[in-house]
Amino acid sequence: MKEIEEKAIHSFYNGMNCAQSVLTAYAGHLKFDPAMALSVASGFGGGIGKMQKTCGAVSGSFMVLGMFNSNKFKENIDARNATNKMIQQFTLDFTALHGSLDCRTLLNCDFTTEEGEKMFQDKDMKKNICSRCIADSIQLIDNLTKE
Repeated sequence: MKEIEEKAIHSFYNGMNCAQSVLTAYAGHLKFDPAMALSVASGFGGGIGKMQKTCGAVSGSFMVLGMFNSNKFKENIDARNATNKMIQQFTLDFTALHGSLDCRTLLNCDFTTEEGEKMFQDKDMKKNICSRCIADSIQLIDNLTKE
């Protein structure tokens, strides 16, 4: 788990968005194409299309849970049901830790404005908030996928 977390954080600081960093960190572990994962998650950073909706680390985590269950279950309906259950638990746990799944609420700023972008940079929110959301998401995935 620590290796996946380190990989995700490293990727996040080296050009990937939050969703991409979470999803691609699991490519080797869950045996899926990292290039495809990078493409699939490209629009989910910054709260889905940088609209500050659902946190990208959360969206990436939901994708990981889907991949995990697709590998685990032969039938789509079984994978889908297991994924939905895990996403519901993840949502409860992440919200308990951070108070929200919403990027704008987590950051308490609108980084789509010049003032918000300055606040994001000045308070080093990438390190102080986003990286924690990524690390916590990976811990929650780990808790949910232990067999």
